[in-house]
Amino acid sequence: MENGCVMMFGIYVGVVGLVIFQFVFILLQLKFFWKDHRKRLFSELPSVSVLVAARNEEVDLPDLLRSFERVDYPEDRIQFLFADDQSTDQTAEILKVWCAKSPNRIFLTIDSSQFRQYNKNGKANALAILGEKATGDYYFFTDADCEVSPNWIREGIGAFVGSIGLVIGITQVKATNLLEKFQEIDWWLTLGFVKVATDLGLHTTGLGNNMVISKVAYVQSEGFKQLPDCLTEDLEISRAIQREGFSIAHQASPDMLARTKPETSFSALLNQRKRWMSGVMTLPFYWKLILGFQVAYFLGLIGLLIVSPAFGLVLGIIKILLQAIFLMGFANKVRVKISWLSLLVFDFYNFNTTVLTILYYFWPSNTKWKSRIYP
Repeated sequence: MENGCVMMFGIYVGVVGLVIFQFVFILLQLKFFWKDHRKRLFSELPSVSVLVAARNEEVDLPDLLRSFERVDYPEDRIQFLFADDQSTDQTAEILKVWCAKSPNRIFLTIDSSQFRQYNKNGKANALAILGEKATGDYYFFTDADCEVSPNWIREGIGAFVGSIGLVIGITQVKATNLLEKFQEIDWWLTLGFVKVATDLGLHTTGLGNNMVISKVAYVQSEGFKQLPDCLTEDLEISRAIQREGFSIAHQASPDMLARTKPETSFSALLNQRKRWMSGVMTLPFYWKLILGFQVAYFLGLIGLLIVSPAFGLVLGIIKILLQAIFLMGFANKVRVKISWLSLLVFDFYNFNTTVLTILYYFWPSNTKWKSRIYP
């Protein structure tokens, strides 16, 4: 019995210690090996297409359109493409009015004959249809509930050097209360891991609400038309582009920052996480292992707190502090400040959300997304 306790204690320490080491490693990456991809200069600015699929976004859509109007790029070099994916609110009317103001703004409606034409995923299907109309040298993607920076386009095209075919940006949740603030930190943590992995040359993912794909990479990979039925189209298109020999860059900078709305209820948050989990389950083994250790950390810490409360508490505090330092450093790269208080209590939210997401993912129910039910 005593030997068994010693063995379990060693396992707990090993799991918690590995996660602590992981944060030491990514802090070193952040400090000494950060990659800024904004290098390319153009003698003549290329043409770009901005593609947005919208469904029932009448509340947030005006903010996106205002941010587009503030974009610093020659109007005759931008093509705006919008698809209304069978909205039941005023989304279509808002887009029609905005697009009527300029010939470089194109509005399409996904009718019943085009529904699921290329993919059961409504967004992937709408973007595939929009891709047929795109004429730019670079395709910019964001969501209808986002806002983009005035220098978004200049920053995005400047990151395309060498074999890069896809550039992802950084997304901040517009937080006003505690639940939303935790979501914001959650995004920073996820994107922080993505940034480190991308800079190391590991296969990561696209970012559907803030990414750019070169026309060459999009056409060669066949874009959204060729994707399998999925709930995470940004992950799938990044795979398609990498299969064609292109690489991915993560440009985390103030000019490549987009802001998105939070999920306003915990049930909506879990539904979002369940959808994302479907993508996680298709990741390579090493990614599952890395993410699995984030779950195992909480189990190991609980075990330590039971068998050796003082030691477990010390290790837990060390991990929280290292995580907080990493997140603050990462956000500072984008000139965003995160409060220390939120960071110190974030793990309580993270533990509960992680456990409930896993349980909800395996619960025999369908995923609801944009008021549609996906099997």
